[in-house]
Order: sequence, then structure tokens, then C-alpha cells
Amino acid sequence: MTTSSREWKAGFNAIRKILISEWDPIGCGVPEDEYDAYIPQIYRMIKARTNMEALASHLDELETKQMGLLPAHQERNHRVARMLLDLM
Repeated sequence: MTTSSREWKAGFNAIRKILISEWDPIGCGVPEDEYDAYIPQIYRMIKARTNMEALASHLDELETKQMGLLPAHQERNHRVARMLLDLM
């Protein structure tokens, strides 16, 4: 199944909004595009209908391994994973 550019753009924007407004592990007024590099993988996971635990774990990994922020905020990451999965 291919994704249209319109569908990709809508998904990208919806994910971006959630990452900035609900996830934001840096939390200090980051630019709107701060987490854009993470969106393609999150989008693929959502489209593949990954489960909430796997997506929350991915957010944990981004927060701790990619950004070096410890500890992971697992409760928030589970809540955000649910919000992201509810997009589709």
C-alpha cells in the first residue's frame, strides 16, 4: 500500500503537533521542527499498526539514547504512544 503525499503531509503534521505539545522531552520552548527527524519512523510504526508498548518503547529510546535524557518518562511515553496510534 502506498501513501499519497497528501496523506503523508497530514500524518506528518498530526505527529509533529503531538510530539511538540504532548511529548516534548526537552521541554524548554523548542522550535516547531525539533523532533521532525523522528517523525518518519513513528509514521511507519503507526502505519504498520505497531502496538502501544512497541511505540512507547521507541519513544523511551529516542528520549534516552538519541537525546541522552534520563530517566525515560515512561508514563508520558505510553500516553503519547496511545495518542499517536489513535491518529489512524
